[in-house]
Amino acid sequence: MTRRELLGDGTLLRTDGSGDVPDTDTYGLFLDDTRHLSRWELTVDGTRPRLLAGADDELVLTPWTRRGADPSCTVFRRQTVRYGRLTERVRIVNHGPDTAELSLSYRFAADFADQFELRTDREYPRPAGLRATEHTDDGTRLTYRRADFHRATTVRVVAGPPADPEDGGVTWTLRLPPHGDLAVTVEVRATDITPPPALTIVVEPTGDAELDEAVARGSADLSTLLVPDDTGGLTVAAGSPWFLTLFGRDSLLTASFALAAAPWLAAGTLRALAATQGRTVDPSRVEEPGKILHERRRGELSHFGHVPYARYYGSVDATPLFLMLLAETGDDALAAELEAPARAAVAWMFDHGGLDRTGWLVYRTDGAGLVHQCWKDSARGICFRSGEPAHGQLAVAEVQAYAYAALRGTAEIADRVWGDRAYADRLDRAAADLRARFVRDFWLDRDDFVALALTEDGRQVDALASNAGHVLWTGLLDDDRAARVGRRLTQSDFFTGWGIRTVAAGQPAYHPVSYHTGGVWPHDTAIAVAGLARHGLHVEAETVARGLLDAAAHHRYRLPEVFAGFGRDEHPVPVPYPHSCSIQAWAAAAPLLLRRVLR
Repeated sequence: MTRRELLGDGTLLRTDGSGDVPDTDTYGLFLDDTRHLSRWELTVDGTRPRLLAGADDELVLTPWTRRGADPSCTVFRRQTVRYGRLTERVRIVNHGPDTAELSLSYRFAADFADQFELRTDREYPRPAGLRATEHTDDGTRLTYRRADFHRATTVRVVAGPPADPEDGGVTWTLRLPPHGDLAVTVEVRATDITPPPALTIVVEPTGDAELDEAVARGSADLSTLLVPDDTGGLTVAAGSPWFLTLFGRDSLLTASFALAAAPWLAAGTLRALAATQGRTVDPSRVEEPGKILHERRRGELSHFGHVPYARYYGSVDATPLFLMLLAETGDDALAAELEAPARAAVAWMFDHGGLDRTGWLVYRTDGAGLVHQCWKDSARGICFRSGEPAHGQLAVAEVQAYAYAALRGTAEIADRVWGDRAYADRLDRAAADLRARFVRDFWLDRDDFVALALTEDGRQVDALASNAGHVLWTGLLDDDRAARVGRRLTQSDFFTGWGIRTVAAGQPAYHPVSYHTGGVWPHDTAIAVAGLARHGLHVEAETVARGLLDAAAHHRYRLPEVFAGFGRDEHPVPVPYPHSCSIQAWAAAAPLLLRRVLR
């Protein structure tokens, strides 16, 4: 069955090809991890009309007729999604010379399922939930309540002839004049909060046709992921369909990529993460004082603790990325406003993060929640060249690079904005010490490359991996070593012609159709491009960037979260990864980072 997705302000509508929500599978209208429509079906004279054509939010349908008979009318169906709202306008055109009488109906239901129930095979307890339906002057209101958790969906007629409401539906009896038409507009409201003003990210064209297409598509997609935050600003959700919420790492990197085009997105994201910064030690959700949020959820299962994600802190890198973005904004007023959260984030890096204790930012794979707390967070994402997964306490390469950049950037802010030279000197010394130790401990002499990670006993996790591109991006390596790493990343075992593999081919760990050990992630490749350019490898940066833009062209310029690691010499088009998300924030923002590098 064909699936459509409409997205606006972090609200998702998943329908079949005709615009209906079947009462099966993962179709529906979703807001804040809750399904607010589990059925939405349009009928004409009791039957579902047949799809003739569809383009984005506009569909053309017609009632079924016997073969050879001309349809009496055409149905034009337009669906738009904003924050917590589906607005649907249906216009029916009578093509005949006589008055046409017909019935138009919607059937609807809301099961208020949590998205974690829908995306996995696991069943979760939902005891004592109370559902109710009431008809009011404002329409039909479907409600769900369990203790202090409650959700509601309101269906109301906005425009059109009088309708007859009924349980689970609404019906119009219409008389269409000869060659005339009638229209009705219905609104489904999943929240009473007024949608924020519509904002779009608009970027001036460069004259580079392929780059401009990718930037325009990515900017438009990012605009659909902008979500209002409790602080009153806007931030960006990580991606559709299951990550339409604030994610520390994803939102911070996306805001960084888009900084030149949308500086307000960085400010909104930083404020949102400062407001949710860790305050206590809670192992169940990996929370620690000063730590920056990994993921925030608002659904029923999170609310009652069946999953730990109401506020989940299971990432080691969101905290330094927070500090990096704050420094990158160059916004002194924002840096002054967020001084206390920034100092708390630095304190976390030295204390709970492990810098004082181990010399590195570290996490344990045997803790609560995710196995790995870096961006390669799948179970085998951090592994040795042999393919053996790394376990225990780990210091991952790019996390140390982020820590270095965070210390340097915060030192500049402390001196320039906070007027604390002593604090700045302390951070600068720590950054210089980390840089020296990184070369000593992470450098793979036989490969002229950077180890993926260090184990607790100092053993190098020796898989050759794309994480090294992030190290280049931050300036942690000197130019000589950076040039060696950069040229290695552009060799054919890494560079597919479309992008950089997460793990170089030819190693036992490599698998071309794997999430983190062979697939190509556009955001990862874009970071490597920025790293290459930072160290003067402009020819190499251009080559890799052009490969990624070619891949974008094969996806109608909508880059997916990840695609398979097959090279251009193995297949003439990029091979999809089976479970890739799209639209995905940092993939959509990747062309914006390329634009900064290629101009």
